[in-house]
Amino acid sequence: MIAAMMVATLSAGAQNEVGQFTLKPMVGLNLASMTKAENSKMRVGVAAGIEGEYGVSEKFGVSAGLLYSMQGVKENGTVNTNISPFGPLSYTGDVTTKLDYLNIPILANYYIVKGLAIKAGIQPGFCVSKNRALKGTATAAGKYIAIDSSNKIEDGVKSFQFAIPVGVSYEYQSFVLDARYNIYVTKALKELDSRHSLFTISLGYKFSL
Repeated sequence: MIAAMMVATLSAGAQNEVGQFTLKPMVGLNLASMTKAENSKMRVGVAAGIEGEYGVSEKFGVSAGLLYSMQGVKENGTVNTNISPFGPLSYTGDVTTKLDYLNIPILANYYIVKGLAIKAGIQPGFCVSKNRALKGTATAAGKYIAIDSSNKIEDGVKSFQFAIPVGVSYEYQSFVLDARYNIYVTKALKELDSRHSLFTISLGYKFSL
């Protein structure tokens, strides 16, 4: 009961200025993976962009943004591939699928107490870069070859993605620490039922217009 009274007291103060529009440049870290990827590890990447928020009420705001997001997955295994100028060969080592997106998060922000908000919404995304990096060894004609290359993925990746982001943020003196997990509804690849798994933590600076 005491805890509930404390939360109620804090919530009574103004959380969001009604009618105010703010901008928040932000940069952060992505911990990305993909479902049904064997022997996989997270791909660590960058998320950066800007978000704008409109204060609907003291406790409620609506935001939209544009973020460049480095996603994908790192796997370890053996694959048969064709790398010019070596031709067909058997490769063993790390295979990093690098898929970068322009994401458009549209969020509802509810301020529980001053500075602390929970959020959820929708996020369409568009793939702007598709590459696969190999770092390991390969055998061709009985010889071992060290491989460290990156090639563009020509086909097999869906250009459009749709996710449901959920998260929490805390604002202190205009600095905003934000943590989100993106639940992906659409498949990342055309032939496989594999979806992105993405956790993002970012730091932004919020100012009013």
